[in-house]
Amino acid sequence: MLNLSKNIFKAYDIRGIVGQTLDADIARQIGHAFGSAVRAKGEQTVVIGRDGRLSGPELSAALAQGLQAAGVDVIDLGVVVTPMVYFGTEVLAAKSGVMVTGSHNPPDYNGFKMVLAGEAIYGDAILALYDAIQGNALSHGAGAYSTHDIKASYLQRIVGGIKLARPMKIAIDCGNGVAGAFAGELYRALGCEVTELFCEVDGTFPNHHPDPAHIENLQDLIVCLQQNDVEIGLAFDGDGDRLGVVTKDGQVIYPDRQLMLFAQDVLTRHPGREILYDVKCTAHLAPWIKSHGGVPLMWKTGHSLVKAKMRETGAPLGGEMSGHIFFKDRWYGFDDGLYAGARLLELLSRHADPSAILNALPQSISTPELQLKLAEGENFALIDQLQREASFAGADQIIKIDGLRVEYPDGFGLARSSNTTPVVVMRFEADSQQALDRIQAEFKRVIVAAKPDASLPY
Repeated sequence: MLNLSKNIFKAYDIRGIVGQTLDADIARQIGHAFGSAVRAKGEQTVVIGRDGRLSGPELSAALAQGLQAAGVDVIDLGVVVTPMVYFGTEVLAAKSGVMVTGSHNPPDYNGFKMVLAGEAIYGDAILALYDAIQGNALSHGAGAYSTHDIKASYLQRIVGGIKLARPMKIAIDCGNGVAGAFAGELYRALGCEVTELFCEVDGTFPNHHPDPAHIENLQDLIVCLQQNDVEIGLAFDGDGDRLGVVTKDGQVIYPDRQLMLFAQDVLTRHPGREILYDVKCTAHLAPWIKSHGGVPLMWKTGHSLVKAKMRETGAPLGGEMSGHIFFKDRWYGFDDGLYAGARLLELLSRHADPSAILNALPQSISTPELQLKLAEGENFALIDQLQREASFAGADQIIKIDGLRVEYPDGFGLARSSNTTPVVVMRFEADSQQALDRIQAEFKRVIVAAKPDASLPY
């Protein structure tokens, strides 16, 4: 039996290595604590589901036992994408849900994404579960258990609300994640001819990692588009809540540019409203949103944080550089890669050359996410110090809502602490390579001044 480690209680979810920091007993304890939190909110029922990981069945069964021990009724959806659990909390008699998923982590990881009484929990609310277990502050009862197949109503809800202007030929790459069980059927129902890559659900991920945020995981899809009569490529992460997009000519349309197209459309129905995006997104996004009649609102990175801010502001659309896109317009406000893909196809089907539309969206020279690796806890200390002490010559503004985003007339640099691993995440964008080099050099200067032994990732 493993000891319960506080380290698995992350900023947005719970995540551990199976057999090292996570096992059935710990899943049962987490279920009991979450069930107690559900009852404290006056709720009685929890929807659960799991992705395609090999540890899923055991952890999911233990989670259900823990929830029932707290006196909560469990509706088990079985093997589903994370958005189906969110959907379940909207359409079934339950406002709370737990998805057993390791998301985009390696195969030996697993974890839990949680919705408590209609809100994605994060930060202190997640740590409160650890405290409840340690303090044995748990409710007791004997909840019921039932299963439910939500696939048909989920697919029907998407297909019923989306109309393509013409049939399209697409390729999808699910990286052997759980999206493979549903994506092909969904897009065929919308009228697409679908070429499937790695859609067999396999928790060992034998082909490539299911994480479209990294370009190496999109190479098979790029080759497929080059070699086949296909217009556009969609890629999904391990649990189906994030979307990657590739054009016919092999260009990756990162989520901050996808968000431009979505914002342009959504603002036709919600003029003057906020469009939310995280601190990692391109500097082209704010002027784009303004020029289409919206109010740009930059916010902290993290799917739970974006969802909370969207509820607070009533924004009809939000998005993150990592690939989470949140539609409140015509949908429920949660992040859903399969649904975002359907909305994208709806817009692209109006054009004869979808790739041209996507490639024409404004962009600059930019780096992918770079990671400055540090010891546990050092990442937060370094960012705190930089926020207090660092000065940047020639900067237009310094934004401190999540780390340091320093904006210049010709680009920006970002350094923020990851909330899940001991790294500082960095990203740079500029109008020219010369400007990019200059901004990177400025960041290097202030980081090395604060931490002389820092080994920068560029």
